[in-house]
Amino acid sequence: MSDFRPAPIKPIVAFRALEALDIRVGTIERVEDVVRSEKLLKLTVNFGDHTGTILAGMKRERANPREIEGKQALFVVNLEPRKMAGEISEGMLFDIGYADGVMPVLATPENPVPNGTRAG
Repeated sequence: MSDFRPAPIKPIVAFRALEALDIRVGTIERVEDVVRSEKLLKLTVNFGDHTGTILAGMKRERANPREIEGKQALFVVNLEPRKMAGEISEGMLFDIGYADGVMPVLATPENPVPNGTRAG
């Protein structure tokens, strides 16, 4: 990791742009394969008041993708639903590292918190 160089900081955005994103903690209850995709996994996530389906492109990143079942992570929950490989994704998993070519890890709370707790 000593050769890692952070990417340049993106252009400044108005604070209201950040406020528009609804980022919440959810518990990953189930991880399933998306057969028609080489990258996607289907996550069933408990957000406290509802359960959502999130498609995440992490199939190649883990020898055992089901190891994240039961873990809490951060998700964007107010994105427009998106159809991918015949499945609908209702949000986006926040991970750390993918954009920089680092083996991705989940963005998780330091301690357990109630599902649906907002970040920010």
